[in-house]
Amino acid sequence: MTVKCSVFVATSMDGYIARLNGELDWLTNTAAANANEDYGYKEFLNAVDTVVMGRKTYEFVLSINEWPYAGKRSIVLSSEPGQVPGNLADDVEVMSGAPADLVRRLDAEGARHVYVDGGKTIQGFLNAGQINEMIITFVPVLIGGGIPLFGKLDRDIKLQHIETILYRNSLLQSKYQVENAA
Repeated sequence: MTVKCSVFVATSMDGYIARLNGELDWLTNTAAANANEDYGYKEFLNAVDTVVMGRKTYEFVLSINEWPYAGKRSIVLSSEPGQVPGNLADDVEVMSGAPADLVRRLDAEGARHVYVDGGKTIQGFLNAGQINEMIITFVPVLIGGGIPLFGKLDRDIKLQHIETILYRNSLLQSKYQVENAA
C-alpha cells in the first residue's frame, strides 16, 4: 500500500468524540476553541489529498458555513445514495464499500495521503488495518458518555508513540504510528 491513511481527531479525556446527539459543545466551549491555535490541523490538512468521512460527519461538516476541504477529493461513505450540493459536486463523492477495497481503489487512482474522519469510519478503517497514523488531541474534560473514538476491536492494535505536545491550555496531542497496518 502506497497510500497513507491518517486520523486527526479531538477527544474528551474519557474517550468521546461527540455527545450521543452529535453535539460538540464540550469542545467548542473550552479554552481550546478560543486559543487562536489550530493545533497543527492546517499543516496536516495541507499534506492530505483525499478526505474520507462517514455520512453523519459529512452532514455535520455541511452545517459549517464554509466547506473546509475545498480543492480536495472528499468521499462520503454511506450505504444510501446521498445528495451533494451543486457547489460541491466537483469535490464530493458518495460511495459504499469495505475500507480495504476503498483504499486499494484510492491507491490505484493516485491518492497519496487520506484523512479518515468520523467515529464509525475511523473504527472501520482501524479494524480493517487501514490506518497508518493517528494524531489524537485530548481535551481536558470528562463528558461521561457519547460517541466513542474507539469501539469494539477484532484484535489488538499496537501503536508506536511518535511524539506528544502539551499546549498551554492543557490540551495534550499525541501522534502514533499504527504498527500492524495493512
